[in-house]
Amino acid sequence: MKSYTITVNGNVYQVTVEEGTAAAAPAPSVQAAPAPVPAAPAAPAAPAAAPAAASADGIPVKASVPGKIVRLEKSVGDSVNAGDTVLVLEAMKMEIPVVAPESGKLASFQVSVGDSVESGDVLATLS
Repeated sequence: MKSYTITVNGNVYQVTVEEGTAAAAPAPSVQAAPAPVPAAPAAPAAPAAAPAAASADGIPVKASVPGKIVRLEKSVGDSVNAGDTVLVLEAMKMEIPVVAPESGKLASFQVSVGDSVESGDVLATLS
């Protein structure tokens, strides 16, 4: 008799097979293994409006995903509240709002409409 552990679509099964002659081969016995252990959860994505660390240059507004700038929603000098949309970028044919991490005044944009950006790039600065 031989025992095998088989995984099918993430479910683990213990299978025992008896060896015998071809004329009297019994059907294999299948036992369900204990419930599969779920895979470790993926690391949570950083919140879109996570507070940014203020620097001497101001509060950075960063891209959460790579994409292309499609629209500037605010102008330099505008006051913004935490969570206000500063600009919109397109990623995978979806428009994604980029929001102010804190309240402040829009000091500058580091990008223009049509620019391609990477995740983590500073797009604007608040003072």
